[in-house]
Amino acid sequence: MFNNVFKSFSQDLGIDIGTANTLLYVKDKGIVINEPSVVAINSRNDQIIAVGQEAKQMIGKTPNHIIASRPLLDGVVSDFEVAEKMLKHFIDTVHRESFSFFARPRVIISIPLDITEVERKAVEDAVMNAGAREVFLIEQPMAAAIGSRMSIQQSTGNMIIDIGAGTTGIAVISLSGIVSWKSLRLAGDELNKNIINYVRDNFNILLGEKTAEEAKITIGSVYDDGEVQEMHVRGRDLISGLPHEILINSNHIREAISRSINLIVDNVKLVMELTPPELVADIYEKGVFLSGGSALLRGFDKKIAEELSIPVKVVDDPLTAVVRGTGIILEDIESSKELFVTNQTDLV
Repeated sequence: MFNNVFKSFSQDLGIDIGTANTLLYVKDKGIVINEPSVVAINSRNDQIIAVGQEAKQMIGKTPNHIIASRPLLDGVVSDFEVAEKMLKHFIDTVHRESFSFFARPRVIISIPLDITEVERKAVEDAVMNAGAREVFLIEQPMAAAIGSRMSIQQSTGNMIIDIGAGTTGIAVISLSGIVSWKSLRLAGDELNKNIINYVRDNFNILLGEKTAEEAKITIGSVYDDGEVQEMHVRGRDLISGLPHEILINSNHIREAISRSINLIVDNVKLVMELTPPELVADIYEKGVFLSGGSALLRGFDKKIAEELSIPVKVVDDPLTAVVRGTGIILEDIESSKELFVTNQTDLV
């Protein structure tokens, strides 16, 4: 009886809770929230000051009693209480705008491929405590493949590489299941650290993480196409301790991130080696698909295509592929239960 009551007041949600950004998809409405996964909390009274973009602007600029933190690390929940508060804030925001005050939605949420039982339980508990009445877990590459409209139900091979901020998931999918896969806790955040370390070692300048990320997005390049872009960055001179500005270019960025990029490419090759020959033949014909925010790095598709000698394509709107996949599943949760990580028998 209560489920029927909650059903009439709630809107089912699809959530892509990422290390860098959290996206919410509402059934029949589309993506309604796309915010950084950052929460600013006043430690004196344990109250939330800001969530999302506003909180992200506070990172590195707060007094001692205000903590601006990211509750996810490498794609998994590292601070349970903060993650719960962030999810509750987003879920309440969705239902406040639709004037639903007794919200207990069903939620489909994406998780990394190699997540442990403990980490999986942490995600599930955080969503339940944030106000969900049921939680369904789906692996990120599977959701990204669905969101990209790949024919995962058929007996053909589909290869997708989902490169986010905290994790890179490489998966070959056939007959609605993952045949071979590899998950790396190496993605956009690690590339930011690579840039910080490179500038420190070569220019004696310490950059902030936001500056490194801006440089990566603005002039970052994975493949040498002959075009060189430049950008001024500001940081602290490690010798004098004073602010200093330098000019860096896309060649510097490519050199800084090359080791991490090569590691991702090597693991893509490894997944290929583990894949049955018939599916490899399908992938050779269809190509490999890239999703996730880091797939937007210039030349990433060309780099992988050159290494594999297989066509590589970036999916449409790679940043939202995962959450769009959860939205498609929301249309008929009952018939999609085989896609979920844990068996959900009490479907409503």
